[in-house]
Amino acid sequence: MSLLKTAESKILACIQNDLWARFVTLPNQDRIWTLTLTNKAAHKEPGQATRTPLVMVHGFGGGVGLWIRNLDALSQSRPVYAFDLLGFGRSSRPTFPKDAAKAEEQFVTSIEQWRQSVGLENMILLGHSLGGYLATSYAIQYPSRSSSCRVSHLILVDPWGFPERLQTNTEAGQRTEVVKRPTLPRWVKAVAAVVSLFNPLAVIRAAGPWGPGLVNRFRPDFKSKFEDLFDDDTMTQYIYHCNAQTPSGEVGFRAMSESLGWAKRPMLQRVHLLPHSIPLTMLYGEWSWVDNSSGDTVLQLRDQAPTRVMVINKASHHVYADQPEEFNRVVQNICSSVN
Repeated sequence: MSLLKTAESKILACIQNDLWARFVTLPNQDRIWTLTLTNKAAHKEPGQATRTPLVMVHGFGGGVGLWIRNLDALSQSRPVYAFDLLGFGRSSRPTFPKDAAKAEEQFVTSIEQWRQSVGLENMILLGHSLGGYLATSYAIQYPSRSSSCRVSHLILVDPWGFPERLQTNTEAGQRTEVVKRPTLPRWVKAVAAVVSLFNPLAVIRAAGPWGPGLVNRFRPDFKSKFEDLFDDDTMTQYIYHCNAQTPSGEVGFRAMSESLGWAKRPMLQRVHLLPHSIPLTMLYGEWSWVDNSSGDTVLQLRDQAPTRVMVINKASHHVYADQPEEFNRVVQNICSSVN
């Protein structure tokens, strides 16, 4: 964990705006590693303090450091909060249940308890990949009418776990549509090969001192995405040490997934429960392995509710790192539409 702290400190040293990094303690004593960013110059601007904060939720195996290309830009005009999900990064690593619904509930409850502990009354909620799935579940379970917090806008970035995995039922004489699985990159297939026997990232831990090299081999893109910020393997080390710790969040993820491409409880089955009062924007990467047709389905399911689906050109699954300027521009525009 100390090596993770060292790698993260080097990443966060790039931040220009005011940064407050600390652990937020939940009622059960679990701790959530949290960043709060505010613009130094904006403190003097009238109305700055009343602008709705942006809360950013990372994806599977990630952490707050992956937002390094976005934090300064997005905190120019409003406070930005980013935290390590329970069981990931520097946050506490409790035991997760093996039941999909209970594991999801533990994640979502921790987000609400974090929100209460921080004292947010309104927020623009942004989630990437697994974070997008959990952000949607949160917005469904904690709408403004039953919570003191109001989600002013929900932004889903290449969200995981939306499509349903349907099977063909020939015995009953019925033909069921089979959802075509999105084409997965080599690193996803490699990780998926061990999911059925181990926790998803067990191979990284089993590699011991060769772990960082393994990350470099299967995810060379992580280094290239940030090469203008770091001329060494800082980001690779960060990703490795995020996932070399005792498995916790990934145990919860494994409980929620049939494989890396599918959720046991697909969000498309529940997204209609998202209050129509919450505007929704879905951002996909043009080259991502995540099938963006789910976005079109969400558009139909939400009918008249304010919903947009956007594709960021020349971006893969990690949209925010592949095309940070365009990603930041789009998210800033969404935030500006709130206040």
